[in-house]
Amino acid sequence: MRLPRVPVLLLSLAALAACDGEPEEPMQAQRISLDDARAKVAEPALSPDTKGAAWAVTEDGRAIDFGLTGGGPLLTLSCNLRDKPATLTLVRHTASRPGQKALLPVIGNGTISRFAVDAALADGEWRWEGRFAATDPQLDVFTGPRELEATLPGGGTLLIGGSRIPGEFVNWCRAGGRVQRVEAAEQAGEMQASDRPAR
Repeated sequence: MRLPRVPVLLLSLAALAACDGEPEEPMQAQRISLDDARAKVAEPALSPDTKGAAWAVTEDGRAIDFGLTGGGPLLTLSCNLRDKPATLTLVRHTASRPGQKALLPVIGNGTISRFAVDAALADGEWRWEGRFAATDPQLDVFTGPRELEATLPGGGTLLIGGSRIPGEFVNWCRAGGRVQRVEAAEQAGEMQASDRPAR
């Protein structure tokens, strides 16, 4: 019985493979430090010292900053009266990275609010921002006079001393900026009336 013919080239390759019985040399092993292999995790920011910090109205009167005198703001509330209805932007001035999102819980005045904030680039800094309708019930946390506590994951806890300023500001923004002007006019009228001589 005749065997089928196998092409010479295939036979030659098979012969070469059979002759080459020596194992290949092992590849050189490389040592890698685990510290170098792991991604560097940024150290969480320490909670800022807020002793002596206070709220201040900005020059344009459209925002209030919480921080130390002579230092940059730690927290900002700004009002945009052009939006209908008006909106409030909450800014936590601590480092953020593009694309990041977080929840910023604020506790105080018998309320716990959790604000969704995003990393935003503004005024040359990456910071955390959230924009909300001024009527958002979560903003009620700012309307009482007691101290507040704002905690940002990786950004530390911000202790905010009790003050009536944030509450007045939120209510002013909710009223479309009218409340303070009306009160100022009423106070001016009362002062003029008190200055008039009694008959």
